[in-house]
Amino acid sequence: MVSNTHISITDLYNKVIIQIATPYSVGTGFYLADHDIIVTNEHVVRDNREVVIDGEFFDCQLVEVLYLDEIYDLAFLKAPRGHNIPSINIREDSELTIGEVVLSLGHPFGQTYQYKEGSIEAKEFEENEILYYEHSALLSPGNSGGPLFDLEGNLVGVNTFLIKSGQEIGYSLPLFKLKEALQIYNNNEGSYFVKCGDCKQVIADPEGASRRCTHCGSKVSYISHIPVYEPIGINKQIEEMLSELDHNSILSRRGPYNWEIEQGSALIHVAYHEKTGLITGDAHLCKIPDDDVLPLYSYLLKANYELEGLSFTVKENEIILSLLIFDQYLNKLTALRLFEHLFKMADHYDNILVDNFNAKWLTF
Repeated sequence: MVSNTHISITDLYNKVIIQIATPYSVGTGFYLADHDIIVTNEHVVRDNREVVIDGEFFDCQLVEVLYLDEIYDLAFLKAPRGHNIPSINIREDSELTIGEVVLSLGHPFGQTYQYKEGSIEAKEFEENEILYYEHSALLSPGNSGGPLFDLEGNLVGVNTFLIKSGQEIGYSLPLFKLKEALQIYNNNEGSYFVKCGDCKQVIADPEGASRRCTHCGSKVSYISHIPVYEPIGINKQIEEMLSELDHNSILSRRGPYNWEIEQGSALIHVAYHEKTGLITGDAHLCKIPDDDVLPLYSYLLKANYELEGLSFTVKENEIILSLLIFDQYLNKLTALRLFEHLFKMADHYDNILVDNFNAKWLTF
């Protein structure tokens, strides 16, 4: 049973969680006001110079990656434009004790805000000569990069990964390692920094085309040298189609083969399933009412007979309008016609369902 203290902490911090997406992955981050940066995991933003972020206190936008540390699995991102994200408390005493209760928070794209209470199980798991906190307050892999708090609402670690070995175990980078990385980052001059995986020195992006560490000569992936992602194949076709329909395809990316679009009051997920060749468009319209659902279900069943190329389903209390098409039949004209129809009908039906059948608006 979660106490009122736990609830107040999650209510306090659920809006400072940052959603992060790239063409390759999705994850979570959090804002540190004293440093004016977003903290997340390196593996969440790997191979990207810019990433998409969204949150309660700013508009969805692209921000630059400022710091990469593959040893600590840390990355720092530029703070969003025009934000007023509140600050979070950082624990002064960094050391946690076995059995101490902790809270994990996360909110990756495509999922609702999540938190989990658990406790510190051990401090003996070693990776790259780092001792991680092992805890039971684990969330899904998409929550990588999110914060770990104590019961007073103080930041105590960065959730990094989980291991499934008969039981699920979560691991977090201790706070003192994050503080160490922040101090090194703030003491260096320059725009972009990486930590060398061999000599473990933090180095600024050099001028010119060098791809070697300036300390040990090992190969280093400098941020400014990371190539800009360019979609190919079906991804390119889908993104061109989204652009034709006046949506920002870059800001819509949600990991490999996934896009998310807001159309009026509807939220639309577009996905390409490479193995099956199936392209789906799922427009999440609204939630079913708490009672008197029979008229609504009757309406949805009748509409399914009348709709061309679209169908209604209900999943986890959400009403979804879906489109299915196989990649072998996809061309620019076909995609434009089908998805334009989906977007138009999504914005049409959600109002009918709410106004006439007491369905409930989605919040996103």
